[in-house]
Amino acid sequence: MALRLIQRFPLLRLHGIPRFLPVGPVCADRLPGATCEGRPLCAACLHTSAGGCIRTRGCGMRTMTTTVKEPSFVASSSVGLHKDSAPRFRLTQLHRPTAEEEQAFRRRLVACSSSRQVLALLPAVGVMSDTMAAAALHRVADLEQESCSLKDPTVLDKDTIKALCFQLEQDSVRLTDAGLVSALLACTRLFLDPCSTLMVRLASESRVRLEAGQMSVGQLCTLGRAMLAVEGPGCVMLEQVMAQIQKQEPAQWSLADLVAAYRFVQGYVGQRGKHRDLLNAMHSHAATVTFRMDPPAVSGLLGALVTLNQTQAMPLVIKLCKQAVRHVPHFTDEELAVVLGALMHFGHSDHYFVEAMERYAPTMTFTSHPETVTKVIQFFGRRNILSRAVFDAVAESFVYRADDYSTGQVAAQIVAFGKLGYLPPNASQVFRKVETILRTRFSHFHPRTLLDLLHSCTLVERFPVNFVSKVFSSYFLQQLEEQNTGMDRIVRAQLTQLYMTMKLECPFYEGPRLHSKYCVKSFLMYGRFVETPVDVQLYNSVKSGLVDLLGGRSYFASKVLTPYCYSLDVEIKLDEEGYVLPASNTDVYKRIALCIDGQRRFTSNTRQLLGKEAIKQRHLRLLGYEVVQIPYFEFERLQNNTSVVEYLHQKIFPHTYRLSW
Repeated sequence: MALRLIQRFPLLRLHGIPRFLPVGPVCADRLPGATCEGRPLCAACLHTSAGGCIRTRGCGMRTMTTTVKEPSFVASSSVGLHKDSAPRFRLTQLHRPTAEEEQAFRRRLVACSSSRQVLALLPAVGVMSDTMAAAALHRVADLEQESCSLKDPTVLDKDTIKALCFQLEQDSVRLTDAGLVSALLACTRLFLDPCSTLMVRLASESRVRLEAGQMSVGQLCTLGRAMLAVEGPGCVMLEQVMAQIQKQEPAQWSLADLVAAYRFVQGYVGQRGKHRDLLNAMHSHAATVTFRMDPPAVSGLLGALVTLNQTQAMPLVIKLCKQAVRHVPHFTDEELAVVLGALMHFGHSDHYFVEAMERYAPTMTFTSHPETVTKVIQFFGRRNILSRAVFDAVAESFVYRADDYSTGQVAAQIVAFGKLGYLPPNASQVFRKVETILRTRFSHFHPRTLLDLLHSCTLVERFPVNFVSKVFSSYFLQQLEEQNTGMDRIVRAQLTQLYMTMKLECPFYEGPRLHSKYCVKSFLMYGRFVETPVDVQLYNSVKSGLVDLLGGRSYFASKVLTPYCYSLDVEIKLDEEGYVLPASNTDVYKRIALCIDGQRRFTSNTRQLLGKEAIKQRHLRLLGYEVVQIPYFEFERLQNNTSVVEYLHQKIFPHTYRLSW
């Protein structure tokens, strides 16, 4: 009853009444070699958190053994349990585990796939260093952290976590610099209350160590990340940390310190403009050591470069990409997603990296995290790389795993297929699954995401008529307008092309019409999302050949805007007898649309038209144009002007005899 009363009223400590009473039986067994005021140290001192010997109050030494602490995010003080009911650890500084033992422990931590496994591992360790204890807390955070909370907050109620936290709290002044700052950062990742006793003691001791100026760069960066999480970018300690980091020369940093510095600066985005010189020096040093970087380092640096938007660091990005080739099979899902996201951000892809991904991707589509699978196909889609092995593997896994995907992941994967205009062998199953998802989760889609999905389906001649009618409803259009970006030009172009598709390719469509205020007059005016501008050099070469073929520049028009929003690279008009008319003539029997397709209108590694170019040519044919395609890979083989004229004649007038002008 006395113990419960004291625990219930923590203010009793203010009056000199200790809250933690000695618990457990006092053992008279003696330990050889330990003394207390001339007397051997009693075993009770090793099993409690008492400051002195429980029997005599005279023991001046205390080993770092563990009682139990209540979860810091709930309360700011500690609770003692009976010694037989709590796990015990010995955080020793006198006889630290060897480096090999620490590495073995860390490997066992990494092998844990759940926090329960971590908690089961710790009691079996017995003696551990403070850095090992901090590493255990970090591993729990790795497994439980989800956005800005823990998946299972009750993990902090486990006796093992309480015991470990209480030991760190009671012996904060004895921790090494590395153990201290790592433990503080781990506590922030577990979302412990900043006002808890543990957090206050660790932060206070960290301030003392910081002012002493003896911390390494890596330790300073770890402390900076912790304080950034606790107090935000306005924290005074952050300025002190950055000041000490800037006093040191990045060229002299170890690889571990360099990686730690990037992780800290990545989070310190509020002040990034003030430290450009430091960043440039870090980039220069990093470029010289990329060949020694492991998967976490490569992923960490690329992620930091994206966050800081270091577009001037492309030489470093290229070297990191080359190093990533070696690590593709060894990246974790999260690391690989970061690497792919960074390469998309900087618009870079290495030939060897693509080959490595083509070998690895088909092996992971059924087992990797959905976001990682989505990043893989997004990378190939953004870089216009059509790898049938990758796309087919993703399509196959989509049929079986799509129910577990978020709506954004579903849309992102279908958008990649639509952009490259590729239908996998199991296309019927894929789009049947898409239809099922739309039918069951239609209201879950973000309006812009839904529009991207439906538009991409039409690029590969899959027409979700039942759902398009809902897109043209006034309610949905109002939702699009209410988004933060508003009804931007790309959205209006997508809506216009989607409506054209329904009218041209789905004549049975009887849904609502798209209001004229949402329509555009030219797709080419709205960037390259719906149409790709003609390659100027290729166009000039074709134009010269046309002048020789037709007998003058007046017999064809260039860059013609049609009433149907599409732009024609070249338009040739014919009368009823098949003779070429001047471009200014309005009495026209037949129109020929020349599509001068440069490399940007095809996938980068094959000769397949992109989805937006395929639908354009499809629509022009339905609108009555005779479409003649002039692909770059055919035109580049022509050696002289005579061969150019002959080629154009065969393409445009294959059944007529050419006259010489």
